[in-house]
Amino acid sequence: MGAWDSLDDRLRPVVQASTDEYARVRPALEKLTREMEESLRATFTDSPVRPLFVASRTKTVESFRDKASRTLPSEDPAELPTLLFPDPLRNLIDLVGLRVIVTLPHEVDEAANLIKRQRSEFDCRGDREKDIGSIESGTYGYSSRHLVLRTIQNDTVREFHKLLDPDQRPNGSYQFEVQIRTVLAHAWSEIEHDIRFKAGDPRAWSPYFDRQFTATAAMLETVETAFAELHERYETVTGFWDEDGQGSAPLTPNRIRDVWMTLLPHVNRKAGDDWGWAAELLAAHGMKTTMDLAGLLQADIITKVRRALDHRYSPGPDRLLDDLLLWRFGKEHIDLTAEPEDAPVKPRRESLGRRYRQMQLFRAREENA
Repeated sequence: MGAWDSLDDRLRPVVQASTDEYARVRPALEKLTREMEESLRATFTDSPVRPLFVASRTKTVESFRDKASRTLPSEDPAELPTLLFPDPLRNLIDLVGLRVIVTLPHEVDEAANLIKRQRSEFDCRGDREKDIGSIESGTYGYSSRHLVLRTIQNDTVREFHKLLDPDQRPNGSYQFEVQIRTVLAHAWSEIEHDIRFKAGDPRAWSPYFDRQFTATAAMLETVETAFAELHERYETVTGFWDEDGQGSAPLTPNRIRDVWMTLLPHVNRKAGDDWGWAAELLAAHGMKTTMDLAGLLQADIITKVRRALDHRYSPGPDRLLDDLLLWRFGKEHIDLTAEPEDAPVKPRRESLGRRYRQMQLFRAREENA
């Protein structure tokens, strides 16, 4: 049951007159809506921010009537309530609405900032985070960035103003709303809107619904955080291959530890351990940059090495790095890092020799399989 259904009969003629007027001028607003959508799409054309999609809608006549029917109660029960929007065609700023749907939370801010920079077309008249109060209070609800934009000297707006007020000079200025949210928040809000608002009848509502929507909003936040962390790690890992950036960073002990813990966090050492040993092993083969290490720590190679040596226990970083270098450089690794061949005691050379023979047998089996 909407606001129109419960509206006082004495206010209905006023609201219906506004609704009829809206129905008359709505085609002009539909044209404006399409133009605003095209303009927003163009904004992202050559931008690093790539929305999943941009959508728009012009408020339906039924929805307009329902919103125009909202009232404020009078202090005197004998008096008529007051319409919340006495001139809805001019009071409402959501008759034209657009949505920009992105993948990850950080893209919401990037998209909003990009739109706000289009000052030749739009003037930003409002910018707020929907449900920021619930975030600050520790409760849950979907997050959505809402911009209120005003067109600047727009010819389509002038056409609309001429239709709406033929006696007034059209100024080409019109306010509309842009919502920017992630795809997960969008899905949540669409489902919640269908059940909570479109269902309508408060008699059919149950506290269970509120509880479940709160629970799913909490799960949504957790999932979005996980995706954001995955994206951040992906950006870091791809940076390891940038010759002009992170890929050229020298392999200090701390750098080796950071790269290792990014690529192989499950193969770790104590946080305070010195990784100087790793720098020495890598430097023996002239491996001195982040890209060199990233190229060594490839998942498919690690899998082959572990299969070849059939480790009884999961190796730590020191053993695994040693084995990876042995796999790549073979006898050269033994000669560069082990005791001399004529040393009286040579445990490392013997150990490396046994592992190297295992690797050679494994490779032979792989070739003949």
